Amino acid sequence: MSYQASPSVETPENREVQAGCWPHILPFWRKDKKRPVARSLELPGEASSDQDPAALPPYSHWYGWDESDKVTAGTPAYDSSEKPPSYTSDEGLPPEAIQTIEDTLQGLSPELRQLSLDIWEHPEIDFKEEYAHDRLTAFMASHGFSVTPHYLGLATSWRAEFTHRVSEKHGKSQRQSPARVIGVNSEMDALPNIGHGCGHNLIAMSGAAVAVAIKTALRKHDIPGTVVLLGTPAEETRGGKIILLERGAYEGMDACIMSHPSAGPVNFSALWPGVARQPVDVEFFGHGAHAAAAPWEAQNALDAAFVAYASISALRQQMKPDQRVHGIVLGRDWTPNVIPDYAKMRYYVRAPTWKELESLRERVVACFKAAALATACKVEIKLGAGYFEVRNNGALGQEYAKVVGNRYGMRTDTGEGTSYSTDFGNITFALPAIHPAYSIPTEPNGSNHTPQFAKSAKTPEAHEATLKVALGLACTGLRVLYDPDFANQVKLDFERTKQAVTA
Repeated sequence: MSYQASPSVETPENREVQAGCWPHILPFWRKDKKRPVARSLELPGEASSDQDPAALPPYSHWYGWDESDKVTAGTPAYDSSEKPPSYTSDEGLPPEAIQTIEDTLQGLSPELRQLSLDIWEHPEIDFKEEYAHDRLTAFMASHGFSVTPHYLGLATSWRAEFTHRVSEKHGKSQRQSPARVIGVNSEMDALPNIGHGCGHNLIAMSGAAVAVAIKTALRKHDIPGTVVLLGTPAEETRGGKIILLERGAYEGMDACIMSHPSAGPVNFSALWPGVARQPVDVEFFGHGAHAAAAPWEAQNALDAAFVAYASISALRQQMKPDQRVHGIVLGRDWTPNVIPDYAKMRYYVRAPTWKELESLRERVVACFKAAALATACKVEIKLGAGYFEVRNNGALGQEYAKVVGNRYGMRTDTGEGTSYSTDFGNITFALPAIHPAYSIPTEPNGSNHTPQFAKSAKTPEAHEATLKVALGLACTGLRVLYDPDFANQVKLDFERTKQAVTA
């Protein structure tokens, strides 16, 4: 079926290019050898991965890993025969509601697996996620959601919504009023020439799984509330969530949740803060000339780019260890016997906070301006919309960690030290939200944004890990809708964090 966007939708040409997604995800992980036995989510009829057993990566000694942390493809890192614990009221939700979520995910597992594989087989870059858009909207509609395609003028964004209103038998109990709204995100875009090397097929599937599981629990246990799943395009490059945020897509949500796969230790999850990031596009304009006959007539735009490159390299000596500046040089129709009259640089500036980024960015911009002055070239500098650092909500994070820890023995780390960036950071500034990362089995040197990680993102083991995290997120989201005291704590944590940052 051909895909046609309406004339009002936004195209890549209308949006400034943004920076990438997860350049490096592993933190200085704190080793904990006393981890509990984890439970397997079964995949009916699923064959094991055909990849070779993954040895520990060469950087394993940096994180304190040893042979017990090695992931062998096709072999669970747990005793799947271990009987899982029974749910209790200590979970924060009715035990039967949690069981409903788990049963729903188990029952949907084959369908969710196929959804993930279909998206993996059709990798699409920013704002071109046409197949994923159509596949996911059809999936959500088939599960009883009201679906809006091409949402808010973006060709490949979409919204799926379900609302359950309490039945009369419950009356107007204080516990159930007012009804709240939980948001979920599904990313869809792939990487050029790599495919789903950041596992967005798993993120897309996870968002759908979480939303359907919450919907099922709302109906079965007569809990009032609304679940909204947003299909968010162009995370890797153009900040689709930022556009949707600016256009009101997140208005009315009491909280928002999503997850992201990564390389890492076995059965591991993390709530890391991430870093702020801003793209800087620089164009140098010179004057071409014959490189041998009359080089004195030229202003060499490529020289300007090289001077800027060297200046930024020198700047790194004075940068803090948790700051990053990196980029590439682009040109057009260069040839050795013609002095280039044009060069382009695309750089990303990263820092732990947006405030720190602004200071570092000014020093980087000064390098570009100085290079133009030194080579008698003209320069144009464009700043893309920035990704803020991720502020994971404390109450949401604790609930998520409790669920995946109690149910699957999954370790959840909240330490510092990562340098990934995501447009979801801007969402965490606007409303309470969490963005847990979780590990999937990978090959050596196969972290995010590599062909090896793309291969890992389609394995049964990656699917199983994603379903565990989906249960944690679904239970966390359902508690926001079910428990007014918890919802209030989520809001208070968000306000306290906001005040602490602005103080």
